[in-house]
Amino acid sequence: MVEKKYPDPREEDIVYGDRRLSRPDVSLPDWEVPDGTYRPVPIVWFTGALFAQIFLTGFLFLMLVGQNGWLAIAFTALSSGAIGAWTWQRGMGEAGAGWKIGTITMLAFWFVLFAFAASTRI
Repeated sequence: MVEKKYPDPREEDIVYGDRRLSRPDVSLPDWEVPDGTYRPVPIVWFTGALFAQIFLTGFLFLMLVGQNGWLAIAFTALSSGAIGAWTWQRGMGEAGAGWKIGTITMLAFWFVLFAFAASTRI
């Protein structure tokens, strides 16, 4: 049987000043960034819609606390629709069905929650 000799990584290292790159066949130097483009993922769009929905509907609820509940429900419905349209335009429209269903469910849940709270003023 022929014994295979593996190279000593310390002798095979590529040294750039005070930096060392040990396996040049599979890694890049720590300062090298491979070319690529930013590709947002659905979790980013979902989370953006979630935060926008929570903060905007909460803000509307507090701003309209002395008004008729129907007004708060109408503005909350408009904001939910606007957030949904914004999220779809950002890219959610091209995401998987699970992300679309989850986003619609989340927007509907927060709308119903704030509408239920505003219904006490009707």
